[in-house]
Amino acid sequence: VSEKVRVNNPSGLHLRPAGILCKEAMKYNISDGQGSANAKSVLSVLGACVKCGDEITIFCEGEDETEALRNLVTVINNGLGE
Repeated sequence: VSEKVRVNNPSGLHLRPAGILCKEAMKYNISDGQGSANAKSVLSVLGACVKCGDEITIFCEGEDETEALRNLVTVINNGLGE
């Protein structure tokens, strides 16, 4: 499953919000990802250089993919702790 979401954090996905995203992704039994950034890896998320206003697509695959997608999108929409 997948969904597009816009990152609205003023500083984009820097270390703290990237860590929050990864912590949320680690709660689910979803694949580690094969795209340009693995949501379970802080370094991978930081390496994607996501800035404020960028639209990203979250892909989830696994036994709890629907719940994982819903919660990851919610965490991003809620500002990732900022």
